[in-house]
Amino acid sequence: MKNLTRIFGVALLGLLGVTACSSDGNIVTSVAPVTEVPVTDAPTTTSAPGPLRILVTNDDGVGADGIDVMVQSLLAMNNVTVTVVAPLENQSGTGGKTTAGDLVVTDATTKSGYPAKAVAGFPADTIVWAIDQGGIDFVPDLVVSGINNGQNYGVEIVPLSGTVGAARAAAAHNIPSVAVSQGLATEPDFPTSAGYVVEWIEVHRDELLARADGETVTEFLNVNAPSCAAGLSVRGVIETPIESIGTSDYNANDCASTVVPTGDVSGFQNGYITISMLPISGSPFPD
Repeated sequence: MKNLTRIFGVALLGLLGVTACSSDGNIVTSVAPVTEVPVTDAPTTTSAPGPLRILVTNDDGVGADGIDVMVQSLLAMNNVTVTVVAPLENQSGTGGKTTAGDLVVTDATTKSGYPAKAVAGFPADTIVWAIDQGGIDFVPDLVVSGINNGQNYGVEIVPLSGTVGAARAAAAHNIPSVAVSQGLATEPDFPTSAGYVVEWIEVHRDELLARADGETVTEFLNVNAPSCAAGLSVRGVIETPIESIGTSDYNANDCASTVVPTGDVSGFQNGYITISMLPISGSPFPD
């Protein structure tokens, strides 16, 4: 999909009216030419669009809190259909692993009682069952993987993430996809990350609906939102490459920071929601 980077990255920043990191690490307030049509202007259509078909999965398991918040947030939108196909049990840390042969799938519900299919397998298996094994009878317009309980950032963590693995599997099937994770906390602020995903979908609904089935997708979006301390809120959103965690504290999170971030790790740790475009193949994923 030629416009995927614009739709998933820069456009989201424009929607939220926040800052982005330039290549030299400085904060910039504009990420698109001033002559470009504002990304908040939804494309006009000549006929009523059909419902946006969203497939939701995760790696924490079908009964987890994060996926439930995401599903409920999507259901509050107008003119969408939400289908849930998620792992039967928690499969965190399984990356893009898949299971050979036919998958065992049972009826289930999310924590709030929304109907779902539970796959006895890995997060990426949910995409295999839904698409390759005919588990669903349509091609989703979008796959949302999450919300994961805990951030999935940095070159060390991203390849291990089942949340990322499911989104990557969807993108490999030429389906636009978003992996979304909320910062680990006693009470993760799932509504923050869910809200950003919903806002992005509202703006880009027509672009997603206009895609031809099978149109090439080469990358997907990885979103990480910090769970700020009481009385604080996220500083904004930055589109940034992933970087090494190195010796930094994985759980560091300071939404009162004034530090200028250099990548997804420092951005998250200093109070930003980070947006990173990840490739289907190549670094940071092993061959």
